[in-house]
Amino acid sequence: MPPTSLELSTLGHRVRHQRVSHGLTLDELGAIVGVAGSQLSLIENGKREPKLSLLQAIAAATGTDVTDLLSPEPPNRRAALELELERAQQSPVFRSLGIPALRVTKATSDETIESVLGLHRELQRRERAAIATPEEARRANTELRLRMRAKDNYLPEIEKLAEKQLKAAGHVSGALTHRTVSIMASQLGFELIYVDDLPHSARSVTDLENGRIYLPPASIPGGHGLRSMALQAMAHRLLGHTPPSDYADFLQQRLEINYFAACCLMPETASVAFLTQAKKDRNLAVEDFRDAFGVTHEAAGMRLTNLLTQHIGIRLHFLRVDGSGAITRAYENDDLPLPMDVTGSVEGQVVCRHFAARAAFSEQNRTVEHYQYTDTPAGTFWCSSQTGRTSDGEFSITVGVPFDDARWFRGRETQKRAISTCPDESCCRRPDADLTARWEGRAWPSARVHMQMFSPLPRGAFPGVDDGEVYAFLDRHAQG
Repeated sequence: MPPTSLELSTLGHRVRHQRVSHGLTLDELGAIVGVAGSQLSLIENGKREPKLSLLQAIAAATGTDVTDLLSPEPPNRRAALELELERAQQSPVFRSLGIPALRVTKATSDETIESVLGLHRELQRRERAAIATPEEARRANTELRLRMRAKDNYLPEIEKLAEKQLKAAGHVSGALTHRTVSIMASQLGFELIYVDDLPHSARSVTDLENGRIYLPPASIPGGHGLRSMALQAMAHRLLGHTPPSDYADFLQQRLEINYFAACCLMPETASVAFLTQAKKDRNLAVEDFRDAFGVTHEAAGMRLTNLLTQHIGIRLHFLRVDGSGAITRAYENDDLPLPMDVTGSVEGQVVCRHFAARAAFSEQNRTVEHYQYTDTPAGTFWCSSQTGRTSDGEFSITVGVPFDDARWFRGRETQKRAISTCPDESCCRRPDADLTARWEGRAWPSARVHMQMFSPLPRGAFPGVDDGEVYAFLDRHAQG
């Protein structure tokens, strides 16, 4: 491959350094190696690539080696400054400004170059910290979802890492205890500390200097959440994460730490044994899987997406849908037709009104799962949905499979059946003709706006986190 302009510039600086070090002018060195001084000037300024024979002649004339001339390292501090400035002025961020590049001459002082470089570094920092556009965020999320779909949502390296950590902590079977999580943390050199003054923008804070992981108060009901947050904090260290370079990197890291926590709470070996037996008994059920490991219904449903295809050979889909029918989390490798925008993103899109994920909200008895068959343009799917409620409103968790695989699940005998022809608008988005005739032009509904439309997307080295608040928190506790 031909050398880049920066490689030629570095070579030119090294040639100039050797020439000046030996007290030679361009014409004097040119006379020794058999070329005009003007030709050497082009080489030293990175404008021309020299032939190997000429490099050999220059090396011989200056008492050095060709390998030394070709070294990628700047020969001195001044050269390093000039090369960094050249690199900065070639960046897309600077070029997009339309500002002429600074032309460095012998009269340009080191201090001047350093000052200009300081401005470039700040420009790059602000660019990296810039808020991601909704399109960038959706695209990054969609690309990650499609990559995981191609892998059947299974990451074997993290599965093995989790089992290794669990074994080292002495965990054998059953629900993972807080004590075992604490042992896992101590083996990594960390102490779990529960505090009531965590920064509002952080779920946990890890003090790398003093080996502490700060979590919300242990009195919070449940327990799955606290175990999961502690495991996620440990996962950053175990997986060697560094501050994310962009929003896509942030999403990848978030997926990996969530995956590690799930692997610890529901270990692969024990989970697969449980699911294999349940399939043999034709009694697969999300609620049984949930209760066996002491986790939430959502965690159990998502864990099924990691293991059911890879180990049991069943393709499936998972949906978390809010009370308005909008998707907040989704996965499918069974070709369930999901609504999506032009970027391929499904988050925020409203699922068909006839899907089990929305039909479950109309059930009178919500203490048990809602089972339903749904005929779609892509085939018939059996689904199991469970509803819940948070401070943000109600939601449903749905796990479903193609019709042929329903025979392995509890609830397969349900007589509830629906038909969905979405994305055909006549399915559930277009009003009845009589209702249209009755109310068109006579009504003015005020739409409910999703507040996330007005929230800035994650930004900075640790997206969504207020660094100043976190550092002040750490300083308080370090002093304490």
